[in-house]
Amino acid sequence: MTRTERIKEIQRSVGADADGVIGNETLTKFQCRYGIPSKAMVALFFGTIAHESRDFTIVEESGMYSAERLRAIFPKYFPTMDVAKQYAYKPEAIFNKTYGGRMGNNSPGDGYKFRGRGYMQTTGKYSYDRLGKHIGVDLLNNPDLVATKYPMDSALFYFTDNKLWGLVSDVSEESIRLIRKRVNGGYNGLDDFRSKVKKYYSLMK
Repeated sequence: MTRTERIKEIQRSVGADADGVIGNETLTKFQCRYGIPSKAMVALFFGTIAHESRDFTIVEESGMYSAERLRAIFPKYFPTMDVAKQYAYKPEAIFNKTYGGRMGNNSPGDGYKFRGRGYMQTTGKYSYDRLGKHIGVDLLNNPDLVATKYPMDSALFYFTDNKLWGLVSDVSEESIRLIRKRVNGGYNGLDDFRSKVKKYYSLMK
């Protein structure tokens, strides 16, 4: 599915004109459909999922990482370049090594099976199970559905589960930094996130 098709899917789900362009109508109807408390939170939510999904183009963790990239993002699991080279561009092996034995992944192959999917990269059997129970879908046996059918549901659940909806009521620098830190654990990608939040907020005026 292309970026435009994903946006149209979002628009249809809230009764907005499915033109493939996120504007005032889409954001306003999204707010009404899901009872989001403020325009600021709509902008912060869309800014978050747009940043995390690279503008709605990524809904599944690929794992096609070079040795250098593995060393950068998973230094604990790939302490040397020699180790990283053994796993480079091998998604299944990478995710079983990095995600196996944690996040509820207790069976062989779980790391790869429950890799990041959706607009917020839901990861791990535990998270898939909780999301599945929330939306009434068996995601443990159908994990691909998080990417193909429920990428938005997974993001909405993430914000609800982490109590982010009522956390702030504006798009001040303080609010932007607070949401980014809650999501990222730090401020990685802050500039892009800020830019996206401001863009979506301006569309709601």
